[in-house]
Amino acid sequence: MTNLFWKTSSGTKSLLPIPFKTEAEFEEMIYKTPEILDDIFLLKRQVKGGYKSGIPDIVGIDNDGNICIVEMKNVTVDASIVPQVLQYAIWAETNPDSIKSLWLECDQKPDELSISWDGPEVRIIVIAPSILRSVLDVVNKINYQVDLIEVKRWIEGDEQLFLVNKLEQENPMKVKPVTGLEIYDEKFYERQYSKESAEEFMRYIKEIEAIIKDKGWLLDTKLNKHYCGFKAGFFNVFGIKWMGSKTLAFFFKVGKKAAESMPFEMARYENQWKQALYYIEPGKTKAEDFLPLFEAAYKKFSGYVVK
Repeated sequence: MTNLFWKTSSGTKSLLPIPFKTEAEFEEMIYKTPEILDDIFLLKRQVKGGYKSGIPDIVGIDNDGNICIVEMKNVTVDASIVPQVLQYAIWAETNPDSIKSLWLECDQKPDELSISWDGPEVRIIVIAPSILRSVLDVVNKINYQVDLIEVKRWIEGDEQLFLVNKLEQENPMKVKPVTGLEIYDEKFYERQYSKESAEEFMRYIKEIEAIIKDKGWLLDTKLNKHYCGFKAGFFNVFGIKWMGSKTLAFFFKVGKKAAESMPFEMARYENQWKQALYYIEPGKTKAEDFLPLFEAAYKKFSGYVVK
């Protein structure tokens, strides 16, 4: 049994984890707390139809335009989950028109997403209170991106506290790359966009990494199909993304009011992703010019006073 000790100005409280009563309650909490799935736009719960065996709990689209199959279990998950989610992933990959119909039916979909309905990529997300580490060895051998996420809950009065943990290999250097999965690097971006814009993209990544190192911030760099995110755990804090074949922009995960209070011209605010976008002029814009926004975003996610 795990205790959570919550130290407040009035003293220290010891809380015990409160399990979800049913899988339906667990699923509803995830669906109504989209911050847990930071980069995924949730389309629909309990998708029915098609020729698949069973139905995925949630279908969504992530910030890279990938179809996301979200499977939830309110029990400890072992490797037996893999054949089930593989069925869903194969169904989504071979029936993109079914996902496209859900997308078109959605009233508040983010228009800025670029989705290839002809041969879309599929991402699998498994969420449970506890996932055996042995599941990692299995999912690293299949040709889909798989995220394994543990979510536990504590309750204090009317407030709920969630512990969100993404499982990762302890020694990823020994893991063989899965055949068929795309590697996002400068060569990929040159093929996707152009040599010049790929060079600018990588240069700005290095500028941001220099800021992170100088500040001593605990963030990881994660290259994706259309953007590079700098992550606290598995949440993006800020990053750089393509707005077209050549146009780049910084994004910062800050509130709209906070962004509007900054002395920078904002390209737009994306409410779905809760992030502010600022265009980059290659050769003129420097990452350090936006230091107040980098600091504001880091402070929001870390809870620490920035230096």
